Amino acid sequence: MEMATEYQTRDLLLNVGPAHPAMHGIIRIVLQLDGETVKGADVEIGYLHRGFEKMCEQGGYNHAIPYTDRLNYVSPLINNVGYCLAIEKLMGITVPERGQYLRVLMSEISRITDHLTCIGASAMELGAFTVFLYMIKAREYLWELVEQVTGARLTISYCRVGGVKADLPAGFEERARLALRQTREVLAECDTLLTRNRIFVDRMKGTGRISAADALAYGITGPFLRSTGVNFDVRKQTPYLVYDRLSFEVPLGQHGDNLDRYFCRMEEMAQSMRIIEQCLAQIPGGPIQVDEHGRPIAAAEMVDAAKMGRIPEIAGTQPVTDPTLEGSNKIFHQRVNAPEKRALLPPKDDTYGNIEGLMNHFKLVMYGHGIRPPQGEVYQAVEGANGELGFYVVSDGTDKPYRVRCRPPCLPMMAALPMLLAGDMMADVVPTFGSINMIGGELDR
Repeated sequence: MEMATEYQTRDLLLNVGPAHPAMHGIIRIVLQLDGETVKGADVEIGYLHRGFEKMCEQGGYNHAIPYTDRLNYVSPLINNVGYCLAIEKLMGITVPERGQYLRVLMSEISRITDHLTCIGASAMELGAFTVFLYMIKAREYLWELVEQVTGARLTISYCRVGGVKADLPAGFEERARLALRQTREVLAECDTLLTRNRIFVDRMKGTGRISAADALAYGITGPFLRSTGVNFDVRKQTPYLVYDRLSFEVPLGQHGDNLDRYFCRMEEMAQSMRIIEQCLAQIPGGPIQVDEHGRPIAAAEMVDAAKMGRIPEIAGTQPVTDPTLEGSNKIFHQRVNAPEKRALLPPKDDTYGNIEGLMNHFKLVMYGHGIRPPQGEVYQAVEGANGELGFYVVSDGTDKPYRVRCRPPCLPMMAALPMLLAGDMMADVVPTFGSINMIGGELDR
């Protein structure tokens, strides 16, 4: 008679990442598997550390603006806004109404592009490649709008301390309304492909669950927190810019799972489009300083005439700069930027057209001068696409920040990832990690 053989079992340790097609960025997850069930996970970050905070402390206050583009590089405009609001709070600067509306307008366009990327990439990893292509097509409509306003698609550096780089180009409202209409059509198609898709719903429903109490304990914010039913949105709880003048709803879930996070993001895109349309309807014109009787001449010609003493020839004229500098021309400057010589570079026609503008420009860009907020510290939060994005800035009165600290939205979610994965299947790691929408530049800074 043969004796029954006793087999000894043990857990399997499996590396997922740091280079893996389902890892949105550079991340390493060591899974402890019992068969296909996840018993535990060790999450390792730091593969994309960029030294953002220390780089901000090496140069002037404006030098940090391009660095903020690289935090959440899918929605960089919101990063720009958060950082500039912190410096303005430190200096007591208020941006003109039109500049505030422009910031809200561009932030909400960025929020939609971020959610499109998150849902599209997550759907692709679950096999819905068509949805990915559709959503990237919609993102392209919006990125074209961003490019028309800022001159770039991704690393935009649009905001300035005290305002923005440029006003809206001619015909922007019509193009924006067309892009929103096309985006709504794409979202309706994707809703048909995903929301009633049996495979997609089964993969998402009940996976990656977290309770409201645990989410709050980890400091989680954004759509991830709102999927648990907690009604927290920085735009509503601590309004900034002109969000208190705009009508929009905050979508909430009930179960705190991957499916509810998908629903929250889909509805947030609809609410963002609602905000954009209100901005386009409400944005004030503001003053435009144009000499109706003066003839435009090249700035270089004006300088030459002044050097030769031919002042009557140039009296009452408006200098014209190179087309690449039109975004900072005086005719737009006063309605989008605060009248603050301590912080704002003068319009290019002032810089090239008179000695006071040249001196002001020189002082702001010269090493050892620049923007010099009073001594103090400030924390400013905005609602990023992933949640509360905060900047803590300490000034010692010099032209360099003494300390810059970023509160990234996706770090608390990554801290909670081992708890989210435990008890689910190996296949559930992909949709759960995708719903976090981890951005390496923001996470590791």
